[in-house]
Amino acid sequence: MDSMILFYGLLFLIAFLYASVGHGGASGYLALMALFSFTPEVMKPTALLLNLFVSLTSFIQFYRGGHFKWKIFLPLAIASIPFAFLGGLLTVDSAIYKKILGILLLIPIGRFLFFPNIPVSELKKSKTILSLIIGAGIGFLSGLIGIGGGIILSPILLLLKWTDQKQTAAISALFIFVNSLSGLAGQLTKGIHFSADMYAYVAIAFTGGLCGAYFGSLKFNQNILKYMLAIVLMLAAYKLLFTRA
Repeated sequence: MDSMILFYGLLFLIAFLYASVGHGGASGYLALMALFSFTPEVMKPTALLLNLFVSLTSFIQFYRGGHFKWKIFLPLAIASIPFAFLGGLLTVDSAIYKKILGILLLIPIGRFLFFPNIPVSELKKSKTILSLIIGAGIGFLSGLIGIGGGIILSPILLLLKWTDQKQTAAISALFIFVNSLSGLAGQLTKGIHFSADMYAYVAIAFTGGLCGAYFGSLKFNQNILKYMLAIVLMLAAYKLLFTRA
C-alpha cells in the first residue's frame, strides 16, 4: 500500500510538471513504471493513454492563451502520425526496449537540469522539408517506445528558433496527442495490456495535468519541481541501463 501511495504521488507530480511545459509526460510515466517494475507490454500503452488526457488538457490551456501555430505544427504532424502508427506495430525485445528507453530518458534529464529555459531572442522561419524529417523520426520513436515525442521535439524547436517557450509548449502538446493516438492505434492491432488500476492512473494524471497546464500557462517557477523530477528520471535511467530488473 505504501509503495502505491508513493507511485500515485509521483504520478501526479510528473503529470503536473510535464503539462506545465506542454508535454504529455510519457517519458516520466515510463520512468516511473520502470522503477516500480512494470513490464514493457503494460508500460507502452499505459504511457500513451495517460498522454492523451494530459497533453490534450495542456494544449487547450496554451491554445486559449494564443500560443499555437498551425503552420509549424501541420508538417510535423503529417509526417509523425503514420510513422507513430508504424512504430506502434513493432514489438521490441524487452532488454533492448529498456536500453532504448534509458537512453531517451537522458534527454529530459539534460533538459530539466542544464537547459531549463532555452532563450529565444529572434524567431526564424520554419522549413517544411526539415519539419517532415523531424516529424517522421520522432513519430517512429513515439510509437515504438510509447512516448508522445514532445520531450524530443521541444528542444529542437527552441534550438532552431522556430518558436518561443509558450509556442513550443502549445505545439508540443498537440503533437504528443496525435502521436499517442496513432501509436495506440498501431498497438491495438496486436492487443493491448492495461493495468487493473488504469482508472486511478488516468484520474490522477488528468488532475495533475489540469493543475500543471493551468499554472504553466501563467508565470510559474517550476525549477524545484524540475530538479525533483530529474532525480526520479535519473534513478529510472540507471535501473534501465545498468541493472537487469
